[in-house]
Amino acid sequence: MRKYYTRPCNFYYGNYAKKLINKKKAFPLAGNPNIAFDQVEIFQRKKKGIAQSNIYSIASIKVLPKEIKSTIKSDLKKITSKRKDICGVKFDGPHIIGVLNVTPDSFSDGGLFFDGSKAYDQANLMINNGATIIDIGGESTRPGSKIINDKDEWDRIKNIIIKLKENFSTTPLSLDTRKSQVMKKGIECGVNIINDVSGLNFDKKSFDIIKSKNIPFILHHMQGTPDTMQKNPKYDDALLDIYDFFEEKINFCIKKNFKKEFIVIDPGIGFGKNLEHNLRIMSKISTFHSLGCPILIGTSRKRFIEHIVTKFDTSDRTGGTLASVLCGLSQGVQLFRVHNVKEINQGILVFNKIINTN
Repeated sequence: MRKYYTRPCNFYYGNYAKKLINKKKAFPLAGNPNIAFDQVEIFQRKKKGIAQSNIYSIASIKVLPKEIKSTIKSDLKKITSKRKDICGVKFDGPHIIGVLNVTPDSFSDGGLFFDGSKAYDQANLMINNGATIIDIGGESTRPGSKIINDKDEWDRIKNIIIKLKENFSTTPLSLDTRKSQVMKKGIECGVNIINDVSGLNFDKKSFDIIKSKNIPFILHHMQGTPDTMQKNPKYDDALLDIYDFFEEKINFCIKKNFKKEFIVIDPGIGFGKNLEHNLRIMSKISTFHSLGCPILIGTSRKRFIEHIVTKFDTSDRTGGTLASVLCGLSQGVQLFRVHNVKEINQGILVFNKIINTN
């Protein structure tokens, strides 16, 4: 466990960001010249509770004590480095991952796309509406959900995977599963990315499958399991505890000769977190850039939105979802996993146009 953590902050966008970078007054975020920063927030881990933090200008880092300075310089190298393409996806701008739940019981759309033809039509619609990746899941991981067996899960998704690969060969498919055998079969049918909400903790054979097939994966954080995760989750500091989880897993993968550039990180909003935890993560999400991996968030229709808006809640929570997406976008998050692709894409396009106009 590290003692100091680095969060890029005080962001600039568009041509002004490029101007500051060219004058060496700011750094590019994740190698993207359209978003720059000239300050960092440094967290110092304490024994208990939320860490202490202070904000420093880039210029003032050089006068920090040696112990802190070496950590911050190492982090800055990762924060500013360009992320390598994954499955043809370039990380010089935001991308939408369309959610396709082929289940009878997912938390917001269970049963809507359980039928194969409806699932295909929905995927087609999401691609036409701007989804870069389609994330297919055959097992619900909503709070309180139970495990289904490998065969039932695979039977739900097999045909839609095959059909989408036949008709949308250039669209990467992500497979949302915790089970190594489902991963193996999915990869054999053309799946491009594995998305395991357990962070490779559910099935100990999962990493071996991913490594042997040399396939990118989304490293997702979840405290507990879907049936227990919302029963009083606790952290010393949600942001830094999850950072430590990612760092440990990434280092494990590197030691096993797995390419770091094949890892996307997802802090798992709503997976073993209460409202306070979710807000802490979202408000400081740029901290995860110092891991050197693309960042994904999945806030779509999550219950934390209801906890904030109370009587103004709606069934699809599009407004709350979009607000959280734009918060992530302003901090350089590259991937957004959503249900309402067209509406979120519309919001991203308008937001990007405004902040990049100088």
